[in-house]
Amino acid sequence: MAEGIDSGKKIADPGQIPGTSYIPPKNKGTKKLFENPVLEKLSRTHISVPLTIFALYAVTLLYWSVTHTNLTAGTTIGLFFLGFLSFTFVEYLVHRYVYHLSTHTEWRKKFQYNAHGVHHEFPKDKGRLAMPPLLSITVATLLLLFFRLVMGDFTFAFLPGFLVGYAFYLSVHYMVHIYQPPKNFLKFLWVNHSIHHYKDGDSVFGVSSPLWDYVFGTMRAKNKETRKAAV
Repeated sequence: MAEGIDSGKKIADPGQIPGTSYIPPKNKGTKKLFENPVLEKLSRTHISVPLTIFALYAVTLLYWSVTHTNLTAGTTIGLFFLGFLSFTFVEYLVHRYVYHLSTHTEWRKKFQYNAHGVHHEFPKDKGRLAMPPLLSITVATLLLLFFRLVMGDFTFAFLPGFLVGYAFYLSVHYMVHIYQPPKNFLKFLWVNHSIHHYKDGDSVFGVSSPLWDYVFGTMRAKNKETRKAAV
């Protein structure tokens, strides 16, 4: 979301939003977030890096599940898909309530912009379309510790599905920003995310799936103009 746009305000005209500090998206360029060159470099990554990290984590956990737990094949498969579905829910919640939190204080405004607003300002900046490697490893490890504490051995089947869901989300997010939409049923992913970026920043929060937007009523109606913008 662009810097400073308040939760609940609809983006009718991306160039003129009275009462907000909304910045229209720029389809070229990038922005320096940190003066420290190390931090700036750590805030960027190639899409292949987090995808590789999450894939390796998932495979390792599944291997551990097979060799060190008594989980049956059916239980493992069921927990894997439950983990995948759970990620789509977490993706929706984080995108809606963390990345698009109200910016009524300077701290919130700065956090929101650094965490997500910069992406809305420069949506085609390839270096900031995925979670940086250090943060990816940290998040995956914290999730492992948390789910292990809560779920025990079920973690080794559930968390791989969750991480694959995360990798799928990253892949979809990268593709909808970098590549032209396909001429098949998957085009809806491009259309949905175009609505979020260019029409209404407070709707269509699901990137990898529209499921939770339908459940919670944040799916915006598509029109011919929106479909044209996604092409």
